[in-house]
Amino acid sequence: METFEWVIILLLGAALLSALAGRLSLPYPSLLALGGAGLAFLPVGPEWSLDPRLALTLFVAPVLLDAAYDSSPRDLLRNWRTLVGLALFAVVVSTISVAVLVKWLVPDMTWPVAIALGAIVAPPDAAAASAVLRKLPMPHRLRMVLEGESLINDASALLIYRFAVVAAMTGGMETAKFVPELAITLVGSLALGGGAGFLFQRFMRRIFKDVPTAVISQFVMTFGLWTLAEYLGLSGILTIVANAMVVARFGRLNTAARMRVPTFAVWETVVFVLNAFAFMLIGMQIGPIWERLPPEQRTGNLMTAVAVLACVVIVRFAWVFGYSIVVRGLHLDPSKHGVPLADTLKGSAVLSWAGMRGIVTLAAAFAIPLTLADGTPFPHRDVLLLCAFVTVLGTLVVQGLTLGPLILALKLPSDDPVATEVSWARADVYAAGLAAIASDSSDEAEQVRREYQMRQPANAAEEIPLDELPGNALRRAVLDAARARSDELRISGKIGDEAFRTLEAELDWSELGAGGLRD
Repeated sequence: METFEWVIILLLGAALLSALAGRLSLPYPSLLALGGAGLAFLPVGPEWSLDPRLALTLFVAPVLLDAAYDSSPRDLLRNWRTLVGLALFAVVVSTISVAVLVKWLVPDMTWPVAIALGAIVAPPDAAAASAVLRKLPMPHRLRMVLEGESLINDASALLIYRFAVVAAMTGGMETAKFVPELAITLVGSLALGGGAGFLFQRFMRRIFKDVPTAVISQFVMTFGLWTLAEYLGLSGILTIVANAMVVARFGRLNTAARMRVPTFAVWETVVFVLNAFAFMLIGMQIGPIWERLPPEQRTGNLMTAVAVLACVVIVRFAWVFGYSIVVRGLHLDPSKHGVPLADTLKGSAVLSWAGMRGIVTLAAAFAIPLTLADGTPFPHRDVLLLCAFVTVLGTLVVQGLTLGPLILALKLPSDDPVATEVSWARADVYAAGLAAIASDSSDEAEQVRREYQMRQPANAAEEIPLDELPGNALRRAVLDAARARSDELRISGKIGDEAFRTLEAELDWSELGAGGLRD
């Protein structure tokens, strides 16, 4: 079957799996991982390959930018102790633990290759955890820790991965050069990403006036910035994170609503497609990888992969519970020392079990070079790919499918500070808006005043659902009737399609303003 037909079939399969995950309240990455594994058992299938040099750029750059754009610097700073512990120290401990384990199980594997494998499987991916957490009652701070963790741990793990691969390719790296190069990488990446973000958000609205060109410019900036950073010897990960956070912080006022709404939809779709193709591609590689492994070594290699999976799970448990025990043993205030729950036993259990691996691990495994600098095959590349896939599949299926029931069983206390903040901020911002037309006594101004006064809660402490405002149900009823009538006018021929589309766009924007993002 031709490539195009397979693309259509696989995308449809991914969409159906995602829909099924939504119906069953399961994280869609878990079902995508199972679907990718299933491709390895198909009697026929596409034979696709990916240039390792493109893997991280294609799969990680846009996914990371999307996550960094939505992150909250305030919440990251509030939880910096836990985040530093998980994203730096826990990643380093996981990397070293895996490296020591595989070096023991596969004695002829060099230390740089073993460390590269450790860095590949070290960073948990918050996508699957977020897919579960959004639908369950739980502490807001714990959710923020889990979602913020992936931003930093990806950067730290891939920095280790990068230096390990370079050492494997060149035969070693001098310690005297490592520290200065690391410092240059950190400072240069943050400066490049932040500077590019400042310039991009400043000039984008002036140059790109329509949605298609604006979206294209965003993707060009993302891939181009990553490529430039790698060309300069910097970190693409840190560069993209810095870029996204600067754009999100300072660029929102420079973006019109008519640009922002469809742009967000495009990025959400692209992230889903990239996740789907990452699992599909690795699934299609498992069969050939298994065939290339010597028959007498297959069982041993599979046991090595399972041991790596167990290692990363155990290390995360040990780190999280060890940190919580230290905080409580020293009688420190958990809320001030980065422990997401006062009852650290329950919080630590969820935090430990939420360490699923995902697209970053898959992309890093793909990105392993095919050959060394002298042209010989990269040692144990197939073993590294097998270990990465087993780790991702095992954590997403076992932990991903049981995280929701675990949270419900533990009956964690739930809070929603976002709703509280929205309530008082809504009163504040609409009051500022009404003040702008306070001196206007026209009938139009009075109509606008009545509309926006209705959007203000009776008092700032009143909590209203985030996507619901007084009168929204009535607005949606009006819009439903208006849509039905516009359809009748088009079908009867009283208005043409162009007039119909103009009305449809107007009703769409009104629907968004009336809580149209609700299911």
